[in-house]
Amino acid sequence: MIQSMTGYAASSAESARGTLALELRSVNSRFLDVQMRIAEELRALEPMLREKIGERIARGKVDCRLFLTEGSAATTELNESALAQLKALSKKAQEAFPKAEGLRIADVLRWPGVISDAASDERELRAIAERLCKRALDELSAAHSREGAKLAAAVGERVAAMRKCVEKVAPLMPQSVAAYQAKLAERLKEALGSADDDRVRAEVAVFAAKVDIDEELTRLRAHLGEVERVLKQGGAVGKRLDFLAQELNRESNTLASKAASPAIADGALELKVLVEQIREQVQNIE
Repeated sequence: MIQSMTGYAASSAESARGTLALELRSVNSRFLDVQMRIAEELRALEPMLREKIGERIARGKVDCRLFLTEGSAATTELNESALAQLKALSKKAQEAFPKAEGLRIADVLRWPGVISDAASDERELRAIAERLCKRALDELSAAHSREGAKLAAAVGERVAAMRKCVEKVAPLMPQSVAAYQAKLAERLKEALGSADDDRVRAEVAVFAAKVDIDEELTRLRAHLGEVERVLKQGGAVGKRLDFLAQELNRESNTLASKAASPAIADGALELKVLVEQIREQVQNIE
C-alpha cells in the first residue's frame, strides 16, 4: 500500500512507578530523521526505540517522546547490598580516623545506590517501552495507510485528467499545420500575386518539424503509465513518484514551448497545473 509520511500516535501503560507514555509524530522528509525527546532516567531506552522505529518507517521526520508521570503507587526501598558496602567502608574509615564523626542517617540516605526504586528495574521498563512502541507504531502505520490511500487516489485522478488532456491536444497538431499552410499561401498570394506551391511546401515542412510534439506526447503517455504502475505496486515509492513528476513537468514545459496554436498552449498549461498538483501530493508519500 501507498504510505503517507504524516501521522500521530500515542500509547501509555501503568507501571509500579507511574504512567509511562510514548508519543510519535511524523511529517514528510527526504530521509528518515528520528528526533528523540526522552527523560534522562529513561535515556537507556533510546537505542531500542530508534531500532524499532527504523524497522517500521523508511522515510520521514519522526518525533518520538517518552516520559514518565510519577504516581502515588511509586515505592522506594533501601538497597541492602549498598548498605552493607557502606557499613564496611564506614567501619574501616572509623578505624583509620577514630576521632572522626560517624555517619548520620541523612548521609546514609544520600549515598549513591542506597535508595533503590522498585519500579526502576531496567528490564521491566524496557519491556513496557517495547510494548508501547509497537502499539504506537501500529497506530501510526494505520494512519499512514489511511492517508496514503487518499493521496494515491488524488494522484490517480490527476493522472486520468492528464491522459484526457494529452488525447485532446494530440489531434490539434495537424490542424495547426494545415492552418499555417493556408495562412502562408494567402500571404504569398497577397505579396506575389500567386502562391508558389513548392515554396509553401518547404516552409510548411520546416514549420511542422519545428512544432512537432509527437515525441513529447509519447513521453507523457509513457510517464503517466509508469505513475499508474508505481501506484499499483505500492510500498516506499515517494522518491520514484517525485522523479516521475519532474519528468512530466519537463515534457509539459517542452510542449508549451512548441505550442503552434492557442489551443495547444492552453492544453500545455493545463498539464503543468495538474503536474504541480501531483508534485504537491507525492511530497507526503513515503
